This record gives sequence, C-alpha cells and structure tokens, in this order.
Amino acid sequence: MTDRRPPQISSRKQPKQARSAGLVATILEAAAQVLATEGVPRFTTARVAEKAGVSVGSLYQYFPNKAAILFRLQSDEWRQTTGLLRDILADTRQPPLDRLRTLVHAFVRSECEEAAMRGALDAAAPLYRDAPEAQEIRAAGDGIVAAFMAEVLPQSTGAARALAGDLMKTTLAAVGKEFSERPRTPGEIAAYADAMADMFCAYLGHLQADGRVSGRPPDAAGSATG
Repeated sequence: MTDRRPPQISSRKQPKQARSAGLVATILEAAAQVLATEGVPRFTTARVAEKAGVSVGSLYQYFPNKAAILFRLQSDEWRQTTGLLRDILADTRQPPLDRLRTLVHAFVRSECEEAAMRGALDAAAPLYRDAPEAQEIRAAGDGIVAAFMAEVLPQSTGAARALAGDLMKTTLAAVGKEFSERPRTPGEIAAYADAMADMFCAYLGHLQADGRVSGRPPDAAGSATG
C-alpha cells in the first residue's frame, strides 16, 4: 500500500504583469464568493472559473487544483493575521500589556467581521494544513509571539514563555471562533475583548511576579512564597 501524495498547493506561477495580476485577483475574489455562499462541498475549479468569467484553462495557469486556490485564500488570511501581530506586538512605543490589549480588540473584531469566510476555510483546512507551505506561514506568527513573550517575561524560563505564548494563541483562536459564530454588536465585541485582555494581562502579571518561573528557588521569590 502506497501513501497518498498530498495535493500541490503552491501556485503554478506568479503573475508578473498587471493584466495577469488582475486575472488572479478576479479568480480569488470569485473563489471567496463561491466558498462563502456554497461551502467546501460545492467548491470546484469549474465553479470558480464560471463565477470569475474565465476559462478553466486560464485558471489552471495559476492554480493546479482547488486545494491551491483554497490555500491561497487561507495563506492570505494567515499573512494578514501575521501582519496584525507584527504591527501591534512589535510596536515598542507602547507598553507591552497595552499592545496586548490592542491586539485582542483587533483580533476579536476581525474574527467577527470575517466569520463566514473563516468558517468555510476551517472546513477546507484538511486539504492543506499539514503542507510545508502552511507550516512555514504559521511559524512566522509563532516567532512574533515568542519575541513578545521574551520581552514581557525576560526572567522566565523558555518553557514558561512558550507555554504562555501557546496559551494566548490557542485561546484567541478558539474563543474568537466561538464568539464570532453569531452576529455581535460593537458593544458586545468591545466588552468581550476587554474581558479577554484583562484575563491575559492578569496571567502575564502573575508570571512576572512569580519567582518560580524565573529560575530562582521558590524561597527567593519574595512575596511569591508569602
């Protein structure tokens, strides 16, 4: 029995001229519409080409299969999220916990604004989530969070910082997805984001004050031992 080869998810070629770039943009816009309105089961290259008003052959010049189109939509969303992380968490003009609060608000708003598309992409994730290209993009976001945790928790162990970063990313993704599954008012979004930011800030404040994560013996942690 031979292992099934994963589908090719990289684009066949990158558009070099404005006309080609416009064609790719049209295909991706049509793909997003098909995905949002009809879901993954009815998402095909033929349906996307029809919606875009182009031939299937023209579509295949840039995308070898439907997995490649879906991955491009997903990778664009991941890069947008990575850019959000970088722009906010790396802005050292603001105190770290203020940056974290800003990030939580921006992330929750984004989840609510793009809930339909994100839900559809989640359903398509098995087509590409384990591909090297996907892992590379996710690693970029992981590095930004790791650098932020090193700044916030300079005295903590690497394991403690990694745990804090993973907890924050997992909570943001899971809670944000569940919260955005039904329409929310701006007031609800702000209140929810404030509560989540309070939780994260309290947790990081606890780690900053807890001498046990700094590598020092517990009895050297001052008030942490009572």
